[in-house]
Amino acid sequence: MIDQFINFVIRPPRADYNPDQYLWEKSFTLAGRAYQRQDLELRNSRGHTLQCSHYLPSSIPEDTPLPCVIYCHGNSGCRADANEAAVILLPSNITVFTLDFSGSGLSDGDYVSLGWHERDDLKVVVTYLRSNKHVSRIGLWGRSMGAVTSLLYGAEDPSVAGMVLDSAFSNLYNLMMELVDVYKIRLPKFTVKMAVQYMRRVIEKRAKFDIMNLNCLQVTPKTFIPALFGHANCDKFVQPHHSELIYNSYAGDKNIIKFDGDHNSSRPQFYYDSVSIFFYNVLHPPQLPSAHASKLEKYYDLGDLKIGADKDENLIYEIISRLRSTGNDVAGSSSAPSVPTTKFVGDLISEIPPVITEIDTIPNDYSTINGDELSNLQDQPDGETEECCSYTSSNRESWGRCSSLGGSEEESSADCMVSKNKFQETLEAFPTPLRSTQGKPSYSSEGDKKKKKKKVATSQSQKQKKSKTEKLEALSRHLRLCILRRIHR
Repeated sequence: MIDQFINFVIRPPRADYNPDQYLWEKSFTLAGRAYQRQDLELRNSRGHTLQCSHYLPSSIPEDTPLPCVIYCHGNSGCRADANEAAVILLPSNITVFTLDFSGSGLSDGDYVSLGWHERDDLKVVVTYLRSNKHVSRIGLWGRSMGAVTSLLYGAEDPSVAGMVLDSAFSNLYNLMMELVDVYKIRLPKFTVKMAVQYMRRVIEKRAKFDIMNLNCLQVTPKTFIPALFGHANCDKFVQPHHSELIYNSYAGDKNIIKFDGDHNSSRPQFYYDSVSIFFYNVLHPPQLPSAHASKLEKYYDLGDLKIGADKDENLIYEIISRLRSTGNDVAGSSSAPSVPTTKFVGDLISEIPPVITEIDTIPNDYSTINGDELSNLQDQPDGETEECCSYTSSNRESWGRCSSLGGSEEESSADCMVSKNKFQETLEAFPTPLRSTQGKPSYSSEGDKKKKKKKVATSQSQKQKKSKTEKLEALSRHLRLCILRRIHR
């Protein structure tokens, strides 16, 4: 029994997984933007190779470094636990770095130390990210053992911008004594204490750390990093009072969130929202241009042309007037207002209406949408539809915590309920369901004729809009050439 309890502490079940199945793909799309997974190996001070992954945008401007959050998994976890963090943080322009700690997952090592040696692994990761010119501020997000790891490391590195600490234990020795009661091990108190002392010696010999030194309450009074604590109300493994003790003795800016569930249950959405807001406030991610805006740049981009006092602004005003007129034609307007020459050119450019609106991309008769058109509609860059498609397009069985790698289908399906509900709400926003018309009652011959005419009219309208768009592109190219020729005369 004692040997089983020792293994329960330093050799819990190890996650053996296929990264290509349980991690996000090497290239994936989330909320209309392209991202990538970069796999790498780092070596810790004990000579163990650590398997790591970094989720970041596929393209980053050279002069725009992004903040990064390092996700630290629990004692039976692995890199797959960070999949949820990637979904939450990447849309806010915060990259996510995750690793298998020594003794966990696919990394080297035989034992875990519940945070003692893992903080050295975390130090190796932080050093690597500090040397990366594309990384600005660094935050930590830990769960269970990972929360203790983050807390121990944060006490040594005050440059960390913020920490999220989920289900941390305050003192390992006290936790072990509590687990004796939780699992109803019927032994006298003095016998339990003697057994723990024996376990202490065995653990120190095998895993090279003293369980009596693993006490978070020794470092919290001198740690000033902003921290967000989280704990489940029904956690029987690490009971909620552990987070309360840490929170009460913590010296830095702090907040604590309690929620329903147990130690390994999925966290509620409001908790993830709070985490996202917390990291946004402490990491200050930059604003990157959206994918949708880049599609409209070709209509307004004048290349290297700079408008200044030495340019002929009358020509610029004329061009803007033509662009506004053409834009209104595409949008269905019969006339365009004249451009007052008393306004600044920059203000006028910002007033040019978008050439293609999202309403133009949706057919009037929804019952005629075929499979290809529905696929194109779901690929729109804005809204939650793209995000939902990104969830369900993965070939892995579960993208949640590593403890669910071998879980039931019910838990896997529950993780995607929010995405499915959002997608359903998107479909219900249309006046007519997006489905085929097979099985509907037949119409009269006169009704069929009207329906065919309506389809032809819709098709012609779409062709006209496409033609106007092509003309606008040609006009934009032609005007740009005219401007450059006139300036260089």
